Amino acid sequence: MRIELLTIGDELLLGDTINGNAAWMGQRLAEHGVEVTRSVVVGDELDVIIEAVHEALGRAEAVITTGGLGPTYDDLTRDALAKAAGVPLRRDPTLEKRLRDRVEAARRPLAPMALRMADVPEGASLLGNTVGSAPGLRVELPGGVVYALPGVPFEMRTIMTEVVIPELIEDSGLHEVARRTLRTAGVWESVIATSLAEVEALDQIKLAYLPSSGEVKIRITATGPDAEQRLAAAEDRARALLGDAVYGAGDDTLDRAVHRLLAERGRTVAVAESLTGGLIGAELTAMPGSSATYAGGVVTYATELKHRLLGVPDDLLREHGAVHPDVAAAMAAGVRDRLGASYGLAVTGVAGPESQDGRRVGTVYISVAGPEDEPKVFNPRLPVPGVGGEIRGVIRRMTVVHALELLRRAILGLDVEHAAREAEEDREEKG
Repeated sequence: MRIELLTIGDELLLGDTINGNAAWMGQRLAEHGVEVTRSVVVGDELDVIIEAVHEALGRAEAVITTGGLGPTYDDLTRDALAKAAGVPLRRDPTLEKRLRDRVEAARRPLAPMALRMADVPEGASLLGNTVGSAPGLRVELPGGVVYALPGVPFEMRTIMTEVVIPELIEDSGLHEVARRTLRTAGVWESVIATSLAEVEALDQIKLAYLPSSGEVKIRITATGPDAEQRLAAAEDRARALLGDAVYGAGDDTLDRAVHRLLAERGRTVAVAESLTGGLIGAELTAMPGSSATYAGGVVTYATELKHRLLGVPDDLLREHGAVHPDVAAAMAAGVRDRLGASYGLAVTGVAGPESQDGRRVGTVYISVAGPEDEPKVFNPRLPVPGVGGEIRGVIRRMTVVHALELLRRAILGLDVEHAAREAEEDREEKG
């Protein structure tokens, strides 16, 4: 069964409200193996809504709409579905009583327009709303079925969970769906997709690649009566192909993976941060019990503090400035030694929007100093996305991810330059 989503409201179309409903519905439907083929946003115009519904049913078997079921005159979904079906709106006496009872219980006066929420296209089925006033609607049209849900997020989610998703699963026969998400960091999406080509080709297996700043999640979905067995085989093969690029699965996060590795070995880490301004320390202290593995951190934005607090040689800073691989290495060793940690992790670079000391925006040096090793330095050569303030946020977030991945690889004794080579090869391939 193919599903299209239609979210309705001028506030969504004009960007005044973020369309979180579509994102939530897409995620939940995908989790149950229901295929969403398109998501469309339209404003509060009767003819536009009708046209969008007809177009969607020309491509899909079902459409789920959100919004436009409230009491005001710009809530037009009921009217649009009635007109699309060629039927009148009828006031449902049970719904009207329920609305009157809710208003009376709240000790508020009843606004006459509130009773619009009791108007239902003739022949439509009601989808019970146990947490709000406006019911959902199920309307049969010549091209398929429309599920109309309120735009209030917790009301929409309740009806989706209690009514719509179970019905779609029943209608599509998707009783057997299994899903697993693998998590990677520091490797480009195209590299991962190329590596997993043979998994992508397996019967009743679907892969989705979900990139974010410096990370890529791989969602593996298996369908069919033996979905769990298919999923296990696909996951095993994906792990074998990706090797040590996989740091976790499911709800695991990179900081938790690092903490787990440190705790297993009785080790600690201290962090020296320049361009990230404490973001790595915040990430490493987000989970309860992090004090067992996180010794502390030093934020040294000022060049002079890198010398005074971390022992970075003054002549090195004068000659090369603060953004240099040797400076990153000295910061990592300095914070390790001065805070008495097993590992020192340091970052320095240019987050923008202007260049610094002749270094372009996106130049980042990350260093990790192990218990007995000389500091290793990693230059991820980050892309420069967006403009203005957008640059700083993305570069800083990507630096946090790359730094934690470098630490993870160092703890495991893996090649810390793996991700750098992968990224460089990918860029060269794209020209």
